[in-house]
Amino acid sequence: MIEIFRTPNYNFIGRRRVAYVVSLIALIIGLGSLATRGLRYDIDFTGGTLVQVRFEQKPDIARIRGALGRTGVGESIIQEFGDPREYIIRLPLTQASSEEVTKKIARALAGDPSLGKTEIRRVEFVGPQVGKELQLQAIYAVLFGLIGILIYLAARFDLKGGVAAVIAVFHDVVVCLGTMSLFGKEFSLPVLAALLTIIGFSVNDTIVAYDRLRENRGRGSQRGKTFADQMNDAVNQTLSRTVLTSLTVFFSTAILLFLGGKTLEDFAFVLFVGVITGTYSTIYVAGALVVDWTIYVEGRRRGKKAMARA
Repeated sequence: MIEIFRTPNYNFIGRRRVAYVVSLIALIIGLGSLATRGLRYDIDFTGGTLVQVRFEQKPDIARIRGALGRTGVGESIIQEFGDPREYIIRLPLTQASSEEVTKKIARALAGDPSLGKTEIRRVEFVGPQVGKELQLQAIYAVLFGLIGILIYLAARFDLKGGVAAVIAVFHDVVVCLGTMSLFGKEFSLPVLAALLTIIGFSVNDTIVAYDRLRENRGRGSQRGKTFADQMNDAVNQTLSRTVLTSLTVFFSTAILLFLGGKTLEDFAFVLFVGVITGTYSTIYVAGALVVDWTIYVEGRRRGKKAMARA
């Protein structure tokens, strides 16, 4: 196996208090943004009609809005889509069919000569029931994923490891969603897939560290060391593998984010942020919480023994 670090001996776990503060600040900012600004949901979750239009020349958005206002289809959201001549128009749910709405938009845009020739490149329609069902399915997918992770890790290692890993995943999800809210990114089905990918990525890193910890303890090579030192050794021993895996995913997502075009931007953005926070949380959330939980349990056990002897 390729090793970037030959014999690393960094004191990751010893700096966990500082990491707790960093994580707390990140969670407060993320939750604050979600509470105040919320998430911008894709049409898949809200329902309505999405129309992608390409103009002959860069249009005036006020002109587009004025033309659409005469159609009577309701308040529209107009966004540039990568190219300055290409726009996404999102319309709320109406009684009219998507074909009727598209025809109205085409006529309205053609009726303003200043906008030039237009080309309808894509039309998507999602009904209200489908949107609600997709919202529930998204919530269920994340919840069932977390429950499955907890059960698997509790059975493979112990309950402390399972709970710590789930908290680490929750940390990653909140940070990703909070960052999306701060930057005004759109929550869509591809973004949901990216979140589930990040959950798997984060848990995989955590399992590797836990496995190394268990192997070291099984060989008896950790005798005389505190549990914090044992966890720190496991993190250092798997550091090359963690960094290589993370950098591979990081560079791939960076290429998608900056060169993949507007369609893949939000999907790649979540993966980009998630790779960073997932690597961080393996050490400073999952590993650190297991250490502090173990120290707390062992401290209580010693206290009870001391009381019993007294």
